[in-house]
Amino acid sequence: MLISLLLILPLVECLLLFLFKQEKLNNLMLQIYSIIHFLVCSYYMFNESERFTGKYFSIDNSNIIFLFVLSIIFLAVSIYNKPYMNMEEAPVKRKRHYTYMLLIFVQAMTGVIISNNLGLSWVLVEATTLASAYLIYFTKTKTSIEAAWKYVFICSIGIALAFVGIILLTISTGELSSLNFYDLILNANTFNKFWLKLSFVFILFGFGTKMGLAPVHFWLPDAHSEAPAPASALLSATLLNSAFYVILKVFNILVIANCASYARLVMYIMGFLSLFVAAVFIYHINNYKRMLAYSSIENMGILIIGTALGGLGIFAAIIHLIGHSLIKASFFLTSGNILKIYGTKKIKKITNIITTDKRTGWLWILCLLGITAFPPSVLFISEFLIIKSMFLKEHYILALIFVLLLTIILFGLAKAVFGMCYGENQKDKTSNTIKLPITMYIPQILLLITAFILGLYIPWNLTELVQLTIFGM
Repeated sequence: MLISLLLILPLVECLLLFLFKQEKLNNLMLQIYSIIHFLVCSYYMFNESERFTGKYFSIDNSNIIFLFVLSIIFLAVSIYNKPYMNMEEAPVKRKRHYTYMLLIFVQAMTGVIISNNLGLSWVLVEATTLASAYLIYFTKTKTSIEAAWKYVFICSIGIALAFVGIILLTISTGELSSLNFYDLILNANTFNKFWLKLSFVFILFGFGTKMGLAPVHFWLPDAHSEAPAPASALLSATLLNSAFYVILKVFNILVIANCASYARLVMYIMGFLSLFVAAVFIYHINNYKRMLAYSSIENMGILIIGTALGGLGIFAAIIHLIGHSLIKASFFLTSGNILKIYGTKKIKKITNIITTDKRTGWLWILCLLGITAFPPSVLFISEFLIIKSMFLKEHYILALIFVLLLTIILFGLAKAVFGMCYGENQKDKTSNTIKLPITMYIPQILLLITAFILGLYIPWNLTELVQLTIFGM
């Protein structure tokens, strides 16, 4: 099957890189894999009859959107990565190791999404931790080493909690000796509700660590801040989605087992706590990459709140996931441009980007408008639907808190972004007189165009596919 190519090709490419050790092969291997990944995912996306269910891996209505979003972001990152890494002053060997880990990282995330076994998903989520740790450590500075160790330590604790949750889930299943999602969903009505509820708490906190939900989010700001821009884009726009997908599958088991009200309460708490944490830190932040990381925590909170609402809320959450991935990847890639031009991550040291590099400045502003849900951003639709769902369910207080926290976050982001784009021109003091290649703008432009077009018009077949994703869970 074609999907086997996505899981085997990275290993073959890593072997070729190891054998030939040619610097020019680094970007070539990455781009080959991204193109093949996109073509294979597109084939399954637009040929429903070719989707399949295997013993360990499946491509079906429940995961095809997650897989396709991963493929789009990876393709954009691979285009941007070449000029970005060419400008990096790092040994060839370190760049080759970076390519190894990027390939394995994407392979592991692909495996998480297409896995139809909870135990295998757990293993592959752990693989994403091991692969991405080196990406965070890439610059080998004191702060990057600390961030990498913090990431590994916290995520290892999270994955251990998820393992305990899986054990408790097996206790709740009784005589069912399977962790296959289809078997779990089919037999959910027979599960012991006490153990099932208890298992969900551990699974939500465990995989919620990888998703970046508060209060288990502590690794995320440091990791996103220290990783190179292409890796940060993948961490925020695809890794968090992979963890969310596993939580979504387990949540569906509780819905079928009539334990949804309990699960929703825990998810509401973590979702609103994530919004609160983001609102507090974004308002006072002085590092633009950390600012984007807290924005990711905010958006993961929105996803989990939408899921907890159910019905229209889940539909909005999937739309929000698509929009957030497109816009946040563009945001992080553009932050890479700013770092190359100014050589600093400090917000207060950067002004008048519009004059220094007009393309980067306008991309920075458009990313802000997109991520804060200004029309025609597709996030306006998703957040509007989530608020509507709250009103339909008469959660008026929650809706008020939701809007208030989003407003605070919007103000914090806008204050930082507009302060960086306008003001006194400090180019001679803080920026380098370099001209960035066009390929460091094109991926962001295409991602933003897609997000804004979806905000104006969501094709009926995409709407249908989102609905199938929900029902396919």
